[in-house]
Amino acid sequence: MVRFSFDRLSAGDYETLLKACAPNVEHVFPGEHPLGGTRNTKEGLGRWFERLYRLFPGLDFEVQRVLVRGGPWQTVATVEWVDRARPADGSPYENEGMHVLRFSWGRVVGIRAYLDTQKVGELCERLAREGVEEASAPPIIT
Repeated sequence: MVRFSFDRLSAGDYETLLKACAPNVEHVFPGEHPLGGTRNTKEGLGRWFERLYRLFPGLDFEVQRVLVRGGPWQTVATVEWVDRARPADGSPYENEGMHVLRFSWGRVVGIRAYLDTQKVGELCERLAREGVEEASAPPIIT
């Protein structure tokens, strides 16, 4: 299920992951940039994904490793990945990191990203200088 979700994300389909989320899913993406912060609703996470794909078109995840532990009432999955995109300024983007996903009875209740947020912030600053307004927008916090 986890690998399938990241395959769908690489295809630009975040709706599949959203459907698996609890209404009050917690999503944490660290950093002081337009993608940073914490969201606590499925709707907020959907708006965050929309922004992510506008700023990072062609985002593709290469999953390196998946580890899963726990019972169906409390499952934790870690996903190590390398991601690539071709932002609006045409420069190549690559980052690596991991996500920790928490599940309860098959529903995603938590998503926390660990990655080089400086790369994300620097790209947003560069896009903002090139006139991409959303690249300097405040984080989506809901």
